[in-house]
Amino acid sequence: MFVSPMLLERIEEPFNSDDYITELKLDGIRLLLSKFDNKIRLHTRHNNEVTALFKEIYQNIDIPNGTVLDGELIVPGADGSPNFEYVMERFKSPRSDHFLQYCVFDIIYFNGNKVDKLPLLKRKELLMGLEMDCNRVVPIQWIEGNGVHYFNAVKERDLEGIVLKRKDSIYEINKRSDKWLKVINYKYQDVLITGMLKKERSFLLSSLDKSHHIGVMEFIPNQERKFIYSEIINKGTIETNEIVRFKEGIRCNVKFRNWTSKGKLRIPSFYKWIS
Repeated sequence: MFVSPMLLERIEEPFNSDDYITELKLDGIRLLLSKFDNKIRLHTRHNNEVTALFKEIYQNIDIPNGTVLDGELIVPGADGSPNFEYVMERFKSPRSDHFLQYCVFDIIYFNGNKVDKLPLLKRKELLMGLEMDCNRVVPIQWIEGNGVHYFNAVKERDLEGIVLKRKDSIYEINKRSDKWLKVINYKYQDVLITGMLKKERSFLLSSLDKSHHIGVMEFIPNQERKFIYSEIINKGTIETNEIVRFKEGIRCNVKFRNWTSKGKLRIPSFYKWIS
């Protein structure tokens, strides 16, 4: 059974409030696990069934019939931190031997009853009472308040970010809610915009010394996109069927999640112009 998950609003800065709990934001794949008619099913947040791909996750889990869990599928790296590249490798190929963990942070149905209207802390209590495979399926740990301190610790360890959730929040199915907030630990990098992919209308990025290609930027405000178009009219381009190359690069600063193992920016987006 698929339930469209509750999504988070993004905020720029963390805060401290006793009305909220704070969790680590895990860098993996959002996954819904359901058990109905004594059959377990796994779905991504976009309603793609992936049950057959991750059998090791649910082989030893013993939860009541009529249960739906919400969580994140991760591959812990050598230091225990979630490794997004590894989980995507495992997602694309079952022959990958990366160790998977399903980290559960909420419950939507329990024992055949819909529990989405219970306060968050009550749902957490239900989670803690489940018989889970403590190696493969684990409840996410949380603390009360202390969002600023937690976020600072996340930055020190170079993790993805934190999630702040109101203690009394219900589970708002198929909604992006301001009761759940995410703060991303972005990195920032000065780059050159050196071209554009025609089909995707996304921009090629290189290091400032033009020594290597470091990614593709899809996310840029319309006003800044117009500025780029006006700049290349003056500076000139070299075009192929697929790419418009700029004769002179345009300098800017981007924010991104992390560097990949291949030396690329992960999900870069425009931040500001630089001189």
